[in-house]
Amino acid sequence: MYVKTLLRVPAFALIGLLSGTAVAAQNPVHNHIGHAATGFNGTPEGQGLLSTAIAEAAVAARHAGLAARDPSDLDGAKRHMGHVIHALDPSVVESGPGLGYGVKRGAEGAARHVELAAGTDGASQNVTTHSNHVITAARNAAANVDAAIALAQRIQASNDYVLAEPLIEQLAALTEAIGSGTDANDDGRIGWQAPEGGLAQSDQHLTLLQRGEGLIN
Repeated sequence: MYVKTLLRVPAFALIGLLSGTAVAAQNPVHNHIGHAATGFNGTPEGQGLLSTAIAEAAVAARHAGLAARDPSDLDGAKRHMGHVIHALDPSVVESGPGLGYGVKRGAEGAARHVELAAGTDGASQNVTTHSNHVITAARNAAANVDAAIALAQRIQASNDYVLAEPLIEQLAALTEAIGSGTDANDDGRIGWQAPEGGLAQSDQHLTLLQRGEGLIN
């Protein structure tokens, strides 16, 4: 039935329909935006790179928070450190409750693809403007991943909970900042710029970028 219906479409209309679809599918700017926002081959369940980073950041923050609940339980805190590191970068700790992709890989991948979109011929002013915001916030989050892993490893190596306690508190705050950003200058808002921007700010500007391109409502 479908084949018969399709054959009734005038030839010129069919050619236009197919060519329009091909153009949409081959738009390299929107393809790169899609990799960051909606889907990328190799991520868990094919999710977008930034959404994968956000999901992993939530796991890291949860386990850092669990460690901070009772810093006198140093052995328990050390177990959570492995979970935190796995969610941040599974190339450092291979197993854990995270997705196995890592905040760092997802954030850097999203920044890279948005950068590619902005550098592609035909990229609009909308893409050029918001891409800077997306990239800066995502890379600031990725840089904080390295600092968080270093803190977690120091906690793992500690034998004194009194010395470990402030490190655990710092890690809880830092993992929260990776996901939500931080008001570094105490002006009552969190911007996309370093050192404030986190994955939430990157996602906010990626949404604005998509709307400007008519990719979402």
